[in-house]
Amino acid sequence: MANSKFLNPKNDVAFKKIFASEQNQDILIHFINDILGLRGEKAIEHVSPLSAVQDPDIASKKQSVLDVLCRDKQGSQIIVEMQASPQRGFEKRAQYYAAKAYTQQLKKGKKELGKYHNLKAVIFIAICDYTLFPKKAAYWSEHKLLDQHTYQHDLKDFHFVFLELPKFKKAKIDDLQDEIEKWCHFFKYGEKATERQVAAITASDPMIGRAYEAMNQFNWSEEELLAYEREIKRVMDNIAVEDYIKDHAMEEGRKKGREEGKKEGRKEGKREGREEGKKEGAYDKALHIARHMLFRLRLEPQTVSQATGLSLEELQKLKEA
Repeated sequence: MANSKFLNPKNDVAFKKIFASEQNQDILIHFINDILGLRGEKAIEHVSPLSAVQDPDIASKKQSVLDVLCRDKQGSQIIVEMQASPQRGFEKRAQYYAAKAYTQQLKKGKKELGKYHNLKAVIFIAICDYTLFPKKAAYWSEHKLLDQHTYQHDLKDFHFVFLELPKFKKAKIDDLQDEIEKWCHFFKYGEKATERQVAAITASDPMIGRAYEAMNQFNWSEEELLAYEREIKRVMDNIAVEDYIKDHAMEEGRKKGREEGKKEGRKEGKREGREEGKKEGAYDKALHIARHMLFRLRLEPQTVSQATGLSLEELQKLKEA
């Protein structure tokens, strides 16, 4: 468990407790208004939670389940996602999520078919704990569809906002100048916050103070804390699997390259190494990797199965051998 009394808001379980639970709906509304800069008559006053499952057929996969999906009183759908681990093509997945939410507004009934004028806007907000756009210096970026010649905003139904936490450098509370910076500080440094820092934030913005209270582990039940710990283990297991597969593949490549390189040179050696690897059989390699994961890394069978493609029955036989 964390040394501080505050938990990590980037943890999937903690993030959903803060922003997706019914009792913290006002925190979600405040966050959305702050990130989108909505004030006065434009500010969102109420949201209705929607099902976060976009594809029931693959609902067990994280890629098919949104962190937060809600609708404001104008009918616009708002997606809020925390992406803690680097993922190739996340910006494309963001567009897929938005497009899926957009098209699902048209019900399958015949009465709704063709009523495209009823489609409402989709807003996608993502907090990324890694650099998504390396060529951009700013930690905050906003993306809309604009006419390339006039820059007019005619196509208004898609709106994307990304916060890239590694680019946010303000660690001192006194240096924070606006609400977006306070939220970035909350996500990046909140787990290690001191009582003085939380008091300073709460004095200037009570709702962000509420978010800290929601992250206070002493306000969590034992069951919630266990779920939080399981999420940490799941993330660590996935990292261990990815690191092992990467290291194993690099070592195998170097070994084959050295052996074949002595005979026909490095380039020819790499080609022969790949062909020889195919002949050896992917199944034997999967078994070798699975043994290491089960007995050396002590990973869960479900994690090993997902990484190697072996069934749970095959893994059980390995453990019994």
